[in-house]
Amino acid sequence: MSARIYSPAKTAMQSGKAKTGNWVLEYDPAIPRKIDPLMGYTSSRDMKSQIRLTFETKEEAIAYAEKYGIDYRVQEPKEAKRRQISYSDNFRYDRKTPWTH
Repeated sequence: MSARIYSPAKTAMQSGKAKTGNWVLEYDPAIPRKIDPLMGYTSSRDMKSQIRLTFETKEEAIAYAEKYGIDYRVQEPKEAKRRQISYSDNFRYDRKTPWTH
């Protein structure tokens, strides 16, 4: 029984950063998922795959895993590669490339 501790990334569908500051502990799947031949649903008999624990800090998640004897691995969050620019910079008079219609 092993688990993964990570901080969720910002969703690509929204511009906000909700639910990104917390840390999550999820168990790794013990049994591979199967596809139901009739309906095409993906299912698993592994009940621990449904458990998702949320913590405010990485240290709390690690302490929980160590307290209950759970093997864990920590995935550090990746930094965003996109630089922040303002909308008004598109219309600056000293732009490197001229703005035209």
